[in-house]
Amino acid sequence: KKQQDDNADTRSSVSARSLVAFWFLGLCNNYGYVVMLAAAIDILNTNFHYTDGDTSSNTTDVTFVRECTHMSTGAILLADIIPSLTIKVLSPFFPLLIHFRMALIVILSAAGYILVAEAPTVAVAIAGVVSTALSSGLGEASLLSYMAFYKNKHIISTWASGTGAAGFFGSFTYALFTKLFGSHKITLYVLLIVPAIMGFSFWILLEPPKRKTGNGTTNDLSKVVNSRSSEIDTSDKAPIIAKNTSLSYKISLIPSLFKYMIPLFLVYLFEYFINHGLFELITFDVSWLTHAEQYKWYQVDYQIGVFISRSSINLIQIDKTWIFAVCQFISVIFFATEAIFTYLPSIYIVFFAVLCEGLFGGAAYVNTYNRINHEVPDDRREFSMGMTSLADAVGISLAGFLAIPAHDAICHLPPYK
Repeated sequence: KKQQDDNADTRSSVSARSLVAFWFLGLCNNYGYVVMLAAAIDILNTNFHYTDGDTSSNTTDVTFVRECTHMSTGAILLADIIPSLTIKVLSPFFPLLIHFRMALIVILSAAGYILVAEAPTVAVAIAGVVSTALSSGLGEASLLSYMAFYKNKHIISTWASGTGAAGFFGSFTYALFTKLFGSHKITLYVLLIVPAIMGFSFWILLEPPKRKTGNGTTNDLSKVVNSRSSEIDTSDKAPIIAKNTSLSYKISLIPSLFKYMIPLFLVYLFEYFINHGLFELITFDVSWLTHAEQYKWYQVDYQIGVFISRSSINLIQIDKTWIFAVCQFISVIFFATEAIFTYLPSIYIVFFAVLCEGLFGGAAYVNTYNRINHEVPDDRREFSMGMTSLADAVGISLAGFLAIPAHDAICHLPPYK
């Protein structure tokens, strides 16, 4: 069966142009999500209405025994993920209508940047975060489903590589541009180029999927995908349109997806709990990085690991994705004990552990979807791709809820160093 899948991938060739398009689609889809998390401190500080010298009074709670921020960044994480989770729950049960969805995705993304840039209050800024989250969630669920019509593992790897690159480039460019321009507002307007690139990548750069007919010719499937005619059947192996689209049928498929969803859920639960409940509590007295800068570089380090592993599927495939959940749980224990007891002698040990955490998370993501692409029957693949994307959103949401009380509890503990 594995050999048959490999042969199918070979027959379902995809042009370099389409591979580049999916890389940019992955990059742009996750870019706004990452930027909003990078801007979390600014958003929590009364929507940027402060100078560098004013932030300390807003970010430190004098009732804490330790040096801690006033609020965990898990609060912004929740605003950035719950809307995405809602979309991922609902999206697989509706017609794909890919062109309509993509238009909505681009509009919501642009609106998010503008709302945060122009917001007079924190509430309006959070509405911008929500708009960006809706765009990202709808984009991931829709494009993962759309990939099923290409049936080529290189599509998965380029998309995953693009999403991994978004983590690094999103956090890095936000930090760099705010430093260069001296303003979050200018930075966010400059980043409006991201939804524009996404639209260009989908409608101009990406070639539509093709379906072979009996006489050897090919038909453009994009019009079929954009209609309600998803009941159409075809005997060709790639791409496939599901025969049965009833709600009861789709619900009956969900238990068979648990073997993909549960490990992915656990990986994302553990890693986002670390990132938004523990990172900001792990600091070292080093001359070349302030405590705030250490947090930013942890995030960059983590995103580098994600980018590397999400780009690795063509080099190594790991079917036992539960291994990454175990590794990430060990990471939770490591970072939690360091946050509480501060026993590590060097920040470089933490940097290495953060890099590994990113590698585990990225590998879990790309190997999960690669397994679905090879193991799930053709007529179920579109729904399975979209539904499995729900697992990471649920994990991230739960991590956000857990990170806030965990952050406060550790901050009230006496320092052990």
